[in-house]
Amino acid sequence: MKTNAMRTLDQLKIPYQVVEFKVSKEHMDGEEVARLVSRNVEEVFKTLVVCDKDDLVVCLIPVSEHVDLKKLSKASGHKSLSMLPLNQLTQKTGYQRGGCSPIGMKKLYPTYIHESCLEQEVIAISGGHRGCQIIIDPHQLIECINIKVGDYVQG
Repeated sequence: MKTNAMRTLDQLKIPYQVVEFKVSKEHMDGEEVARLVSRNVEEVFKTLVVCDKDDLVVCLIPVSEHVDLKKLSKASGHKSLSMLPLNQLTQKTGYQRGGCSPIGMKKLYPTYIHESCLEQEVIAISGGHRGCQIIIDPHQLIECINIKVGDYVQG
């Protein structure tokens, strides 16, 4: 099943690989997803959607890390950011929890990715539905939706 993320990558002629896996429970942690898609945990990035009132910001960080909202606020020019309430995720992005891809959202929101992605040949990101990951060159991902690279994790 093609998702908006895959259709967008196809339109942009950006190569990617789709890896699908069986979803065993409501919420799976990133380490489990990495194992299921046969990737090192450093290669798997989660998509987080944060907000400042009505302004949305998308952030990709390694699944084993926690976002530093102060660093992300500073980088994005916001006074303060907080996680988007889960009940608004589908309405704002078109995706559901566990299947939220930074590509192909209802709108193109300012997007940020942790700099460690540049140390990887490929990274895995959500493919647009639960149980689906897209394996992609991080440089091509950054170019395709004009992602800003920096340090957005705690520590």
